[in-house]
Amino acid sequence: MTSQVSSPAEHADGTVVGEQRQPAGTKDVRRLDRVIIRFAGDSGDGMQLTGDRFTSETASFGNDLSTLPNFPAEIRAPAGTLPGVSSFQLHFADHDILTPGDAPNVLVAMNPAALKANIADLPRGAEIIVNTDEFTKRAMQKVGYAASPLEDGSLDGYSLHPVPLTTLTVEALKEFDLTRKEAERSKNMFALGLLSWMYHRPTEGTEKFLRTKFAKKPEIAAANIAAYRAGWNFGETTEDFAVSYEVAPASKAFPPGVYRNISGNLALAYGLIAAGRQSRLPLYLGSYPITPASDILHELSRHKNFGVRTFQAEDEIAGIGAALGAAFGGSLAVTTTSGPGVALKSETIGLAVSLELPLLIVDIQRGGPSTGLPTKTEQADLLQAMYGRNGEAPVPVVAPRTPADCFDAALEAARIALEYRTPVFLLSDGYLANGSEPWRVPEPAELPDLSVEFAQAPNHTTEDGTEVFWPYKRDPETLARPWAVPGTAGLEHRIGGIEKQDGTGNISYDPANHDFMVRTRQAKIDGIAVPDLEVDDPDGARTLVLGWGSTYGPITAAVRRLRAAGEPIAQAHLRHLNPFPENLGTVLASYDKVVIPEMNLGQLATLVRAKYLVDAHSYNQVNGMPFKAEQLASALKEAIDD
Repeated sequence: MTSQVSSPAEHADGTVVGEQRQPAGTKDVRRLDRVIIRFAGDSGDGMQLTGDRFTSETASFGNDLSTLPNFPAEIRAPAGTLPGVSSFQLHFADHDILTPGDAPNVLVAMNPAALKANIADLPRGAEIIVNTDEFTKRAMQKVGYAASPLEDGSLDGYSLHPVPLTTLTVEALKEFDLTRKEAERSKNMFALGLLSWMYHRPTEGTEKFLRTKFAKKPEIAAANIAAYRAGWNFGETTEDFAVSYEVAPASKAFPPGVYRNISGNLALAYGLIAAGRQSRLPLYLGSYPITPASDILHELSRHKNFGVRTFQAEDEIAGIGAALGAAFGGSLAVTTTSGPGVALKSETIGLAVSLELPLLIVDIQRGGPSTGLPTKTEQADLLQAMYGRNGEAPVPVVAPRTPADCFDAALEAARIALEYRTPVFLLSDGYLANGSEPWRVPEPAELPDLSVEFAQAPNHTTEDGTEVFWPYKRDPETLARPWAVPGTAGLEHRIGGIEKQDGTGNISYDPANHDFMVRTRQAKIDGIAVPDLEVDDPDGARTLVLGWGSTYGPITAAVRRLRAAGEPIAQAHLRHLNPFPENLGTVLASYDKVVIPEMNLGQLATLVRAKYLVDAHSYNQVNGMPFKAEQLASALKEAIDD
């Protein structure tokens, strides 16, 4: 069936719409270039699963996409309350996109709490699909509605679709041997089916997923599939949904290759596995479960066939202690955690600095201090990663910028750790960890060679001609010490946290030796080879926006908006935060103004000001949510005009 796109119009949020008319007797189909959908409901309504399935089908369809899961910290928050609302936002498009979107075009609200918690984010004219069965007097009073918002005119500025999702789901499943409560649990699949019809999403993948997920309960699998199909059919037949929408695949946004949808934590886990294979070392993870890092432990535990060994320790200190022991034994060692766990691991990180052994410390940052906001995102561990140890204990710091980039960042962190014999911080965060986007699966030949040569023989000759092994005799280029696997004949050596004598590794309390060793360890980190900072500046701008980590998407989206409006602005994004790229000082000095947006109170800005004496302007946010592109664009426009 073919038709033409006519009279494109632009919504207030920038979405371009062109109507694609169908023959008489069928529903209209409108073509959009992008859509932002938010599923919201009680934490027991399955919104994360619903969003994940819609995302998977969108990825298989070929759209570019970006997601933002948002859920309570409690395992089961009080039902029907504002703190118990769980949501999943998905932005998908026929072109390259970078963020989950600022404001949803569509809100699916499963109860009054979901509506009230999210209505402020919707632009006028947005579509709202509400489950009217949940809008009881008691449920509305629980969240402060004196009257039904579905009837009092407060939603007149929106396109409201009242749908009795619970009733329709129970009716669709009446032939199944289920209790009403069991049948009601499938209402999220009914909603998913309805949205899949509205946006022409594939269905085969979801049905296959449900059969697999409930393989041991075929009756439940069949019921969920029936609810899903009922939702699709409801959209097809009801008069309330007179229009469906098409968002074409983003065929021009991706280079050729095999793609899959991937979250940041999954990409990071795959990157660690790839690093183990490319280094030809067993991969060892010593970890203690902590939100939002636990998914990495869960994923790596599934891959013993790739030489991965996982150890779930009794606490954070035991987790990193085991990992450091594995590094001593010749493994590519990793420990995963979040900010509170980093604080507990700090002494052992200092020991790893002293021992000069490769160790990856993966910090999936979350809101703090203390246990803080376990399910919200933040970038506030940078200074802790840089300086959160006693004594002079320098550690390299690497930060991915997108969910898919977590794969490459893991390989880069492993390269530095293995080549320079040092612990390395990898700073991701909750936004990247839980968010997802398309990822091109690399060919094995594209991956770096991380192979390591262990010490096999004595490396020093004493004055009397005896050949001995010196564990701290360094490579003159990298300043890395040799890595000797325990049990190698003739390479026995001392190890421990007390200061070592240069070369021999013997215990030393000599002041001059300590000064030398401190300076040498610092020089080793300062000398790590990292790529120069790339600057995107097509117009010769005088203002530079400098970012790191997960701010990449919002910053880039904001920069695109400003350039489209004729504003010149340059952009650069740091992956390596210690050491900084060698050309960073030159780049900063080339601009009249430097703006650094961060999800903290200005930690990178503090480092830049101190090292380069640049009057960098901070733009900060610590509300547990990522920046919005419009918000950043406004702030950057003010900086340009100031």
